[in-house]
Amino acid sequence: MYIIVAGGGKVGYYLGKSLVNEGHEVLVIEKDPRKTERIAEELGSVAVRGDACEASTLAEIGTARADVVVAVTGDDEDNLVICQVAKAKFQVPRTIARINNPRNTTIFRKLGIDFTVSSTDAILAQIEHELPLHNLIPLLNLKNFGLEIVEVKIPPNSPAVGKRVRELALPSDAILTAVIDQQRGVQIAGGETVLRAEDEIVAITRAESEQILRQVLTGL
Repeated sequence: MYIIVAGGGKVGYYLGKSLVNEGHEVLVIEKDPRKTERIAEELGSVAVRGDACEASTLAEIGTARADVVVAVTGDDEDNLVICQVAKAKFQVPRTIARINNPRNTTIFRKLGIDFTVSSTDAILAQIEHELPLHNLIPLLNLKNFGLEIVEVKIPPNSPAVGKRVRELALPSDAILTAVIDQQRGVQIAGGETVLRAEDEIVAITRAESEQILRQVLTGL
């Protein structure tokens, strides 16, 4: 594939290096001449100096034939502009944007960016997974369908403990798909499945129903 990486910082450099090693045609575009020179010294002609926010620059580097454009600069606004121009003007099939501020995730998705990557969200999800906070942990976002796959652990004081799935007042657009515990292993969640304290539940839900789902399963 032909992959354009906008941003030649550490993320852009290592991403470009990994993609080159995998045999892809890669171009890393960076405004800072020092960063561009460093990448060129180590990776060769894959580095180009320029402003990826400019449509004329994207045209010069052949964005119209790119399979993927990845914007990983340190500025969320720049990453949004780069991806929007790539999609709207050059019809790039896939755009991926790095997000530094997790609050921008929803905006990026509403504005048509195919995929977003937030290191803050990834670290927070790992922390929530390891600590007994009993909150819903996002596992996968199915953006095109408005759904999310989430995980939640049932706390000992939850009103759901000892109840069958069919007895729970779940939101109409939320489905429990699997129940995991150390003794029973993994079970497909059915109407007769009884929930126990410390069970880990995997569910599919719409984002707007997350709070209700959390209250039903945790009481919090």
